[in-house]
Order: sequence, then C-alpha cells, then structure tokens
Amino acid sequence: MGKVKKGKIPLVLAVDTGGTFTDMLLLDTGHLLSLKISSTPSDPADAVLKAVRSLLEGRDDNYLLLHGSTVATNSLLERKGARVKLVTNAGFEDIIEIGRQNRPQLYALVGHRPPPLVSRDDRHGIRGRMGPDGEVIEPLDSDQLGELAGHLTDGESIAVVLLNSYANPDHEEAVADALEALPVPLSVSVRLLPEYREYERTSTTVVNAYIAPTMARYLGRLDQESGAERVSIMGSNGGSLPVERATREPIHTVLSGPAGGVVGALTWSRKAGHKRIITFDMGGTSTDVSLCPGDPLYTRELNIGGQPIAVPVIDIHTVGAGGGSLARVDPGGALRVGPRSAGAEPGPICYGKGGEGVTVTDAHAWLGRLPTDAFLGGQGTLDRASIEPHLRRLAERLGTTLEGAAEGVLSVAASAMERALRVISVERGHDPADFTIVAFGGAGGLHVTDLAERLGAPRAIVPPLPGLLSAYGMLAADLTREVSRTVLLSTGSSGTEERMMEVFAELDQRVVQAMTEEGVRRKDITVERRVDARYEGQSFELRVPETAWETAFHILHEERYGYRRPDTPVEAVTLRSIASAPGPELKLERMRPATAPPNTSDTRLYSGGEWVDISRVWREDLSPGHELEGPLLVLEYSSTTWVPHGWQVTLDDWGSLHLVPK
Repeated sequence: MGKVKKGKIPLVLAVDTGGTFTDMLLLDTGHLLSLKISSTPSDPADAVLKAVRSLLEGRDDNYLLLHGSTVATNSLLERKGARVKLVTNAGFEDIIEIGRQNRPQLYALVGHRPPPLVSRDDRHGIRGRMGPDGEVIEPLDSDQLGELAGHLTDGESIAVVLLNSYANPDHEEAVADALEALPVPLSVSVRLLPEYREYERTSTTVVNAYIAPTMARYLGRLDQESGAERVSIMGSNGGSLPVERATREPIHTVLSGPAGGVVGALTWSRKAGHKRIITFDMGGTSTDVSLCPGDPLYTRELNIGGQPIAVPVIDIHTVGAGGGSLARVDPGGALRVGPRSAGAEPGPICYGKGGEGVTVTDAHAWLGRLPTDAFLGGQGTLDRASIEPHLRRLAERLGTTLEGAAEGVLSVAASAMERALRVISVERGHDPADFTIVAFGGAGGLHVTDLAERLGAPRAIVPPLPGLLSAYGMLAADLTREVSRTVLLSTGSSGTEERMMEVFAELDQRVVQAMTEEGVRRKDITVERRVDARYEGQSFELRVPETAWETAFHILHEERYGYRRPDTPVEAVTLRSIASAPGPELKLERMRPATAPPNTSDTRLYSGGEWVDISRVWREDLSPGHELEGPLLVLEYSSTTWVPHGWQVTLDDWGSLHLVPK
C-alpha cells in the first residue's frame, strides 16, 4: 500500500478485538505497521496489552490508543452482565417486561422471549409523575426518595428511568442525586437518551447499566496498563469517543469493531472513485454487511440478544458465518455451517491448537485456497494433514468425497452470507448492480467474487490490509458526539419553527461544550442538525437535515414509500445536534506504476471438480498497471484473495485490488 504522510499525531495505535484475532495497526511518523495475534476470550485485555507491548517494544514515545471492542456485545449476548436495579415510576415497573406487541416467533403457538435483564424483585417503583408536556402531575415522594438508596445496596449497577423525563428531567435528576453516593455505576435515561418511547428508553438504559461494570473493569485496565497518553474507543455510530465517556455510556460501543470496518471501507472506496458500496466484512466468527449509498446508513432500531437499543448506530447486519464457523450435519442429513464458531481457542483444525470441528477455514485450506506456507504472510504455517480425519467423517455422513464436503461447507456459508447481503440491498429496494462490494476481514477476499456473481454486482474491491481494516477505520474515524431531545412539534401549530430554533441552539451549545470538555479544540468542531420527522398520525420517523426540513421530509418519504401527503401536517419528533472533529490525519501517497511484471509462483488448488495448477502472487509485488487474470491467489499478511477463472484483478494508485469479470 502507499506510504502514509506524517500527520498531526506521530504515534497512534488502533486495536480491533475480534472473536479469533486481535488486530493492531501502528501509525508511526507516517508509516503503518501491522500485527495480528490470537484473541484471549477469557480476558480480551490480555491480547490487547500483549499486542501493545509487542509493537511498542523499545519505544518511549507518548501515544494515542484507539480501540474497538466486542466486550460490551459479548457481555450482552452471553448474559454475563451485572445485577441491575431499576428505579422507575410506581405502577410502571413492568414496562421492561411488557415491551411491544411484536411476536418474535410468528407461527409459534406459544412465543418465547428472552427474560428481561432486570428481575421483578430488582425493580423499584417510586411515587411521582411527570406529564407529556413536562408538567408535574404528582410530586416525588420525599420519604421514598430518602429511603431509596437503602433498598439498592445489593445491586451492582443502577438504571433510573421515569416517564416523560425527556420533557422535564427534574424528577429523574432528583432520583439520580439521591443515588449518586452509591459505589456502583449509575445510568440515567435523560442523560443517555432524552427521547420518547418509554420501552425503548428503558431497555437502552437497562442495557447500559447491565454492561457498565464489565466495561468499567475492562477499560480501566487498558487505561492504566497500556501506558497510553489517551485512550479513545470506537463508537457504534462510526466515530470515536474518549474512554471516560465509554466507561459511563458503554451502550455506544456495542457495534464498535464492525463500525470501524464500515468507516475504513468507505475511506478506501472513495479514493478509488466508488461511493456507492456494500461492505462485506468476513472475520473469524461472523460476517458483517452494510449498505452505504454514498454515506453510511444509521438506525436506532438495533436489537442485540433480544434487547432493543435506541442509540444511533451504523446499520449493520450480522450473520454467524465466519472463517471459524463450524460445519455439522443436522438430524435430517442437511449440512449446516455456523453460528457456532471454533473461536480463538482452539480455533480451526489447521491452526494446530487441538481443534476437532471442520470450519470454513479448514475447507479453504483443504482445497488449496489457503496455502499452508503463506499463513500470516509466511510467518506461520497451516497443518493441512490434520484436517483429513475430521473432514472424512463429515464427508461420510454426507456421502461425498473429501473435496465435495469441503466445497459443500463453503457453499453453505456463502448462501448464508448471500442472504445477509440481500437483506440490506434487495429487500430494501436497492439493486446490487448499482453498488461495488468492498471485501475485508481475514476471509472476505476468498468469497467476494462468488458473492458478487450471485448478487449481480459489477465489481469488488479489496482494500490494503483487509484483515485489519476495522483497525484502520478507527484511525480514519472522526471524533463525534450527538445530543438530542424529543419535542413533538407540528407544522399545524403556531410557533413551531421558533421553538425548534430555541431547542437547536441549546443542543448546539451542549454538544460543543461536551466536545471541548473532552479536549477537542472549538475551531475543529463542526455541528450538523437533524430532524426526526413524520406525518401526524404515523408511528415511525425519517431523519432529514434541519435546513428546509419539511420539504426534505416530503421528498424522502416519497423516495422511501412511493407517496407523499402534502396536505398533512408534518411533526418534528426529535431534534439532534451532531458534532464532529477530525481524528488523526492520514494522508496517502500514490503508488508508483509498475515497471516490470510481478513475481508469481505456482500452487495447486481444487476448482471446477479437479485439482489444477494455478499462479499465486504476493500483494506487495503488485503495482498499478499490473493486470492479472484468474485463476489466481493474491497472498498477503492479513488475508488471501481468490480470483477465479473469468475474473481479472488490477491495483489502483492507492493500493486497492479491483476485481471485475472479464
């Protein structure tokens, strides 16, 4: 890849913790150094600190640590969070359990929902009530307020959620003040999500409280033991946030790593002249996909482990199909792949750590798509022979050959990933033929041409350092902060525009103050305004820019749903001020054009029902101007790209591989 010009911060480390590998990029006075080591699921901080020590050995420089973590997500999925005490209005203790009327299993006679994160005995109601316009219907009970802390001493974390606190926070802040002295994390909904829809606000606040102690321990250890001058965490919205805020509000880190991948993919695709992309991130445990029609799409309807989360996140769809996904034959004789994964320990069989289940990575290694001598850029080797007995048992159950079983594993995994790509494109009215697929993650380059053919996409791009692209996205990400407030103002009422401007002015001031308190210079901060709007009577919103927001809403509604209602008043539901400031400066130099053909070598690979001799080339030997035809393997440190027959690959001036059908 091209050399990075020296930016404002000479030494920056970006670390992405995945299910199989922990990836690190070091930006050192204009150069990028990379490292992949096995993750440590029992304590993810061990792998991060080991990687830090390895790359910084012999250096005394102060540095910035940027980190993307799966700790919050895993804590939620595995139900290994804290015991939460929920304080809410008397009579509304069961909001967290009642939820919405949607049915998770549409055709089940008796549906099943995961149990709430707060048991019934840990929900405490307090007398007092705010109205929807912020009026006090019933004052807080001072006696109950004084006794409240004594009822919560056995909790590990506390969530405070009162009705209509977005309209008037006084009651909720009074409860928070009464509990401030307790030595446990305190999650207050009006500080975290001052918006209406009490179920989603309650669920979001409870999730934040549930994962807060785990994240506090994890981030605290990194902050203390890493030796970094400053630690920033990748946020789910594609921007970074300081470690102090991530500790208070870990809810913003639930899609930390995948968000970094989307930012990194957009950074490289824009340099290549492609702004409409589908990101395809295939790692060791899962595959994350996202549609970006020029910019990332955002959602506030995230659901992880059955828990709604209403903070803004990049719209990413995840399936349990990765390099470490385990293959099995179900009772009906059908081949299944995932969602169970071999993880980092023991990992795929070919890693030589005692794995026994055949994984997608093992299938690639058996078929020759992962040469045994090219693992991690040739620094490691793969044990292909150890795959045979396990693959043979799978093949016998399927009644096929070893190669047939391996190809079946890859085909089933590809079908799962194809479905995920169709969910975010075809099912939302987008034609994949209008998009470029950007593949990354350790295994993305091995599957991208197959998926492009299935979807009808015209081109695929594999950026530099694809196996570490999420870490690169953390380097490229801006610092961001968003504040919001539900207002419920209609164009059918007088004074709407004036009230909106008043609220926006307050939100702008709050978000800028928050950024400057986190160490960002005022002159580096830009603020954008957004309006969540809907027609009166609707129960969903569309987000539009504040400028000419009513007109913008009519246009977007027609684009999205095929019609507009110009005679119906439009309601501004929630106003948002979004501040951003640039992160570390990354300037790339163009690569020099090729002056001679690249060095290639031969390898054997199973394709089209037979073993064939094909060429392989190291990516570092490619330059702009080289044009190679498949079948071909492109090898590199963090990934491998498979170029099948009928496809060709070129390198652009910035170092990205472009794969197109001949």
